[in-house]
Formats: sequence, structure tokens, C-alpha cells
Amino acid sequence: MIQRKTAASPTVVTRLPSSSKLFVLDTNVLMHDPTSLFRFEEHDLFIPMATLEELDSNKKGMSEVSRNARQASRYLDEVIAALQNDITEGIPLASHGDKAAKGKLFLQTEAINGTLPSSLPSGKADNQIIGVVKHLQEKHPKRQVILVSKDINMRIKARALGLAAEDYFNDKVLEDTDLLYTGICALPENFWDTHGKNMESWQQAGHTYYRVTGPVCSSLMINQFLFLEGDQPFQAQVKEVSGKTAILQTLKDYSHQRNSVWGITARNREQNFALNALMNPDIDFITLLGQAGSGKTLMTLAAALAQTLEEKNFSEIIVTRVTVPVGEDIGFLPGTEEEKMNPWMGALEDNLDVLNHTDDEAGEWGRAATRDLIRSRIKVKSLNFMRGRTFLNKFVIIDEAQNLTPKQMKTLITRAGPGTKVVCLGNISQIDTPYLTEGSSGLTYVVDRMKGWPHGGHVTLMRGERSRLADFAAESL
Repeated sequence: MIQRKTAASPTVVTRLPSSSKLFVLDTNVLMHDPTSLFRFEEHDLFIPMATLEELDSNKKGMSEVSRNARQASRYLDEVIAALQNDITEGIPLASHGDKAAKGKLFLQTEAINGTLPSSLPSGKADNQIIGVVKHLQEKHPKRQVILVSKDINMRIKARALGLAAEDYFNDKVLEDTDLLYTGICALPENFWDTHGKNMESWQQAGHTYYRVTGPVCSSLMINQFLFLEGDQPFQAQVKEVSGKTAILQTLKDYSHQRNSVWGITARNREQNFALNALMNPDIDFITLLGQAGSGKTLMTLAAALAQTLEEKNFSEIIVTRVTVPVGEDIGFLPGTEEEKMNPWMGALEDNLDVLNHTDDEAGEWGRAATRDLIRSRIKVKSLNFMRGRTFLNKFVIIDEAQNLTPKQMKTLITRAGPGTKVVCLGNISQIDTPYLTEGSSGLTYVVDRMKGWPHGGHVTLMRGERSRLADFAAESL
């Protein structure tokens, strides 16, 4: 706790730089990101008793929130265990081993009776925390005291009382998702004029390679897709970048029927880029972003079936998704794990129906046999039972990945063993999970962190190809 000002004992505030702020943490910040304790750099943290009480009441259970509550409690225990002096002096966070956290942690060590309006009942934990913020602000008028909460209504209440309140921003990968890496770059019209000098080209394994040098090359990422429109259209993928020199590889044209994947052809440029990434054996991790109807699931399933059943690169296909309902929850579902997941897998069923009708010559019996073969190779799994598993030679599809937190995303991707390919599909404008935003979604997180990795690929699909009705609805509604 911050000490009272006495003649013998000066306040902690006077010993700290004026730029150092005091952040009061709400419980939902710790339950959202337990490492938030070490993410406030040189600033100090204050944890009210109400926050500790709420952490304690949420620690039981197997949900992600409960796990985070337990982890936050463990971090607090580690920090307090390293305490050398009086707890009211503040506990240096750097003692935990995280050198980026240069501030101190203060715990509430005395009863605080902040004067709140009578309309705010004091029995509610949120109002008790607001009362603590008000008390600290009155006690330290020269210091900036800020409430940090993921709860919008709590921030509104605090601001209505003239207190500073902020969202927890440290989990946001990007402030503006328009800046998110798209995996695609349009080359300038004069590209060959500015980059064609001393250019080398050669052919290898059915692809043409170009070694080009110029100013654009330094900004390129490995496995980024490039295109040039005009009289001589050009599409390529970046294979190597070294300073102002890059090696580009031409793409396979999946828009032509002869290169169809399980009967599916690319209908636009971005779909062609996506199929090149999905069918590339050197790329182990792929993220596909796009609006509804842009072909993410259909292309991924087609590529998975072609590589599992035709090319025999993978032993089976594993499909999983976050079970977050759009409307009211319909309650518990009967049956085995796979049967419980079936209602969530409507998208998988719809796309399998399309893929099953691509072979017109097979006839009804042939299609039925194919359907049974496909079913035997596709396993539908729940996210709840993924911890501790290892997937060997599997094609793993994570659907609706925008509803995953960064921690859940890490848990899933680290399940991949040798020979496994992981594909994450999602639309960051359709997030159904509470406290997740476009900037803090696990899908945004992996797109940003995995860009430029030699065995990772990303494509943002721009156009919907479902129907004219779906396209118009996506734009106008």
C-alpha cells in the first residue's frame, strides 16, 4: 500500500519520477491476461482487495477464465514471495525476473471508505474498486491514478465521477486492423524498369525464378504474394529477401481446370494465392482471413482432401472450432465428443456437399462411396480436449479462429508434430467472444507474429464468391 505522508516517512510518490503513473487493476484484466502484471513498464500497479476476492471466487473450474485466475494468483504469490522489505513500501516487479517491469506493485492493506454517490451500492465489487481509485486520487493529487478495466460500463461510471479510466491495450497487436498484414502486395507499374537491371532468371521444378534488385525488395516478406496488372500480368511469391535483393517464384495457375484441386478452381486472384499456399508442402502454417463467402473453408477442405486422399501427404484431417453461439445457447448436447460437435460443424457439412458433387462422372453409387471414404478421414474435435495432445502427419483446420485468444491460439498451434500442417480460418469482423476485439483476437495475433516466417503463409481474401445476394448483404448490411 502507498504510505501516508508523515514527517518521518515521505510518500512513495516523491521518490518516483513525475511521469510514473499508478494503475489500479480490475479483475477482468488479470483474468484476460495474467501477464498484465508485468506489462506496465515503469509505472506502478495497485490491486484492491475486491480484485483479489473476485480472483479467488473465479479460480475454480476448467474454463480459460478459471485457468487465468489461477495463473494470476500464482504470479502474485511469486512476486510477494520475493518481498524483501515492508509490503506497504511496494513490491518491485523486476524481482520476478521481468526486467521490462520497472514499477512497483502495491496491495490494499487498509480499509478504504471512498465517498461514492448513494446511487452506487457499496456492496458491488466494481463500485468498491471505483471507491479505491477515488481514494487514491484524493490521497495523491499530484499523481495520475488510472483505472484499467475491460468492462466498458465500469469505465463509463469511473469517468462520470471524474476519474481516469482506460481499456487494457497491451494485448492489442494493432490499434488499427486496417494495417494488418494482408500477405499480398501490388507491385508498381514501373517495377520491371526499376528492378529489371542485372536480373537473373532460371527454371526449377516447373517454376520460373527471378532474382531482382531494387527499392521495393527491402519491404517484402518471405512467402508474400505479389501481382502486377496491365498488358503483361505477373503473379509471384517471395522466396528469399536479402537487403535490396529478392528471389521471386512464379505461381501455379489454379484458376485453370487442369490444375483443379478436388474439382475446385480459383475464381479470383486471392483464391489463386490461397491455393498456392495450401498446396505448398514447404508451408506448415497458413492463415486465411476474409469475409463470409470468400471461399476459405471450401478451398482448405479441397486442399486437405487432395493432399490426404490423393497425394497421401497426411494421414487424416482434423477440424476444430470455438463453440461460441451467435444467439442464445441451446444447452447441453447428447452423444459422444464428435456428435456434440456436429451442430457446430454445419459449415463443414455444407462444403463437403459441394466437394462431393464435383465428380459428375462417378454417379450416385460412386459419390456415396467417396462420401464414406471422406467421413472416415475427417475427425471433428473439440478445443476443450486439445491440451497435451500431439498431431503427427495431420492436416489441422481451425475454423472461426477469430474467437480464440492469443493464449488459446498458441496452445492449439503448438500441438503440431512432425509432418503436420495447420490452417487457421476466420473473419475478424465477426467476433462473438466477450472481451475480444479485432485488435486483440488470437487470429490477428498470429497473422502479425508469423509473417515473414519461411514456412508460414497468409492471404486476406477480398471478394466473396458465394452469391450475389451474400456479396450485396456483406457490403450493405
